[in-house]
This record gives sequence, structure tokens and C-alpha cells, in this order.
Amino acid sequence: MALQNIGAGNKDDAFYRYKMPRMITKIEGRGNGIKTNVVNMVDIAKALGRPASYTTKYFGCELGAQSKFDEKTGTSHVNGAHDTAKLAGLLENFIKKFVQCYGCGNPETEIIITKSQMINLKCAACGFISEVDMRDKLTTFILKNPPEAKKGSKDKKAMRRAEKERLKEGEAADEEMKKLKKDAKKKGSSGNLKEVALKQSSKKKSVHSDEDHSPAFSQADEKEAADDDSDDDIQWQTDTSVSAAQQRIQEQLNAVTASMVMLSTNEEKPKSGKNSPARAGKHKVNGHANGVDSGNPHQELVDEIKKIVKKGSSAGQFKSSLQTLTGTRKEIFDALFEALFEGVGKGFSKEVVKKKNYLVAVVQEEGSQASLLHAIESFCGKASPDALKEVALVLKELYDIDVLEEEFIVEWYQKGVNGDNKGSSIWKNVKPFVEWLQSAESETEDE
Repeated sequence: MALQNIGAGNKDDAFYRYKMPRMITKIEGRGNGIKTNVVNMVDIAKALGRPASYTTKYFGCELGAQSKFDEKTGTSHVNGAHDTAKLAGLLENFIKKFVQCYGCGNPETEIIITKSQMINLKCAACGFISEVDMRDKLTTFILKNPPEAKKGSKDKKAMRRAEKERLKEGEAADEEMKKLKKDAKKKGSSGNLKEVALKQSSKKKSVHSDEDHSPAFSQADEKEAADDDSDDDIQWQTDTSVSAAQQRIQEQLNAVTASMVMLSTNEEKPKSGKNSPARAGKHKVNGHANGVDSGNPHQELVDEIKKIVKKGSSAGQFKSSLQTLTGTRKEIFDALFEALFEGVGKGFSKEVVKKKNYLVAVVQEEGSQASLLHAIESFCGKASPDALKEVALVLKELYDIDVLEEEFIVEWYQKGVNGDNKGSSIWKNVKPFVEWLQSAESETEDE
């Protein structure tokens, strides 16, 4: 069977991967009973990912003729004598309206009928959701005969999660092996890794592992220490500025210890007079200076995270940099979300998709999903109305990429509508998405 590219705009592309059979028609009957039979309509509809009844009905709507698709025999008839070129042209119009993504032109889309009885096309390639023109006659037929829901979507999601867990375990094993090799080098017994592994496992049974208490970037420091032997002839210069010293402290100490360290470039103790710098500094630490509020800790966190984002670090480096910041997990997540999306309005959900890697990097530990949801709630409390309207789309995007799971979203929503902040308009915007989550779960369980 001869094949052709899907979409008239791709007809000359020899390497286009999406193809469909060329239409074959046959005129049957005579007189008032004459009909056009689209012989291979089932194969064409299968290639387009649409029911054959849709394409047949579209021909009837456009030609103003009776049309019928027989599910049992798979035959497609349109009353009247119509040539193949004419029907092929109508099929191209059907593809543009009901198959191809309005964003990227990819035909790999799925028909979604919303609760407000609108028809959308969700693209599997770019994630764009196209809104179909509801004035088309075929839309009424689609609403009355919706496509069958794809089964096994939850199983696919579970498989993706299992794959993520497997990758995490593999990375953890690699890190453990690197540590074993480093320990073996230090003890001069690089050939006996098994003995080191046994000692490491026995230590873990009695005490917490050193990894739990090690500061960020400690592995990089160990690597530098291991390479120091070959660098004896190099004369190193140390930057003694205050900012450089602060950076070294943050790299060497964990977040709790770093917050306790105070740098001073003056070796002498300042006088403790009424207007002395030491007294003023003390008042500033306590949050006041002569009755006036000092810096905003939240804004300072936001500014620090913006600097980290601006560096363009990898996901692992970004996460390590966040660990050096002083603050609770809730404070850091609130500041992170604001730093990433400050001032965003319409197009909030698209911005989340663009910067999803930052969120994926930090949402890996227990309790982090709840912190992220709280950050979204805090951000929406002071965001523009245009951004607030898209909060359900934001949750949907994060759910689709496995950053947020349904149980955490539902639990957060139920606490919110029954909590102190139940008057917030965020719950009204999120409600349809949560209801969709719950209904989708119940339908899957029924199947």
C-alpha cells in the first residue's frame, strides 16, 4: 500500500516519520442510490490516531451529504459520487483542524474533552494544548461520541517512577564506590577494596555515616587534597578579602555552622560605646537599628538564589549551592519559587515548564513536595491575577513530569480549604484539577 506524509506541508520531506496510506475510493450504486466508498478509511484513521467515524462524518458535514461508517464491517460510505482528489483535500483540512498540533505541527496529538465541553488537542511532542474551533459542525458529533480513553496511563507513570528510583539507586552506588576508592588511596591499600567496604558497612551499623554530616562540595575538596602531592612546585596565592573568606567558610561548613560564624577584618575589639559599630552591629543582628527594621531575610535569600541561577550551574551544582544557604526548607523553597518566577503574569505555566529542571533538582527528598506546594501557595498569595488563573495548569505540568504526586496535591488542597487560608482564591482555581485527579484515580481503580 502506497504511503504519504501526514500533512500537506510535509509532502516533500523524504525523511518525515509520520505517514498514512494514500486514499482509495470506489463509486458504488447508481441513480439516487449512488455512493462513494472510501475503501481504506480504517487504515487512514488508524494512522491519524482518530476514529474512522470522525473522518467519515467530516466528509458528510463538508459535502452536505449523508455519511455512515459501519463499525462491524469497517466500511465508510458518503452519499453521492465524489472523486478521490476532492475527498483527499477535505482530509487535509480535517488533519489541520483535528489532528496536527497548532503549536509545532506534529500529528501525535490526543483529543481531550474538558468539563466545559470544549475540545482540545494535547501534543505528545511539545505539550502544547490546542483549542479546537467549536463552530465546526464535527465538534457536536465528537462531543456525543468521545474517543476512548487510553488505558494504562497510571501504569506508565508508575513505570517512570520506578525507573527514576532505579537511576537514583545506581547513582548512590556509584558515589559509594568513589568513596571506597578514596579511602583505599588514603590507607595505601587500593588493591583491597573489599576490606574497606566491610569496614564502611560495620561503621554504618553503629554510627551514622559521614555522608549524612558532610558539608556540600566535600567530595570536590577530597579530590583536590588527593591531587596536592603532584602540585608541590606550584605557588598558590590566597584571596584574603572578606567575600572570599565567606565563600570558603560556606564551602567548608554546613548550613548550621556557617550561620554561626562571624567574620571581622578588625583584630582589635571595638569599643562598646553608645554609638560604637559593635553596638550598631548587634542591633542589626537582632533585626533593629535604632528602632528601624534592618534587611529582609526572605529577600536576601531570593537575591542569593537569583545569583546561583544566573551562574547557569548544572542540576547537581544548583542543589549543592542551595544547601549552603541559611534557612529552613520552607524558607528556601518559598525564596526559590519567588526567585524563579518573580513578576510573571500570563504564561506562568510555560515559565514553569522552561525552568522545570531547577524544581526537579530540589524535589527529591522526603517532605520536599509539601514544601514546594506551600511555596506555590505563598507565591500565588502575592502574584498577579493572570498568574493566579494558571495555577491549575502549573500543578498539571508538575504532575505530568512527576515533580508532584496526586496524594500530596490532594492532601495539600484539603488542608488549604479547611485551614486558616481557606478564603484564598487559589483553592477555587485549583479545585477543577483536584477533582480531575480524584475522578481519574477512581476510574482507573474501577477498570
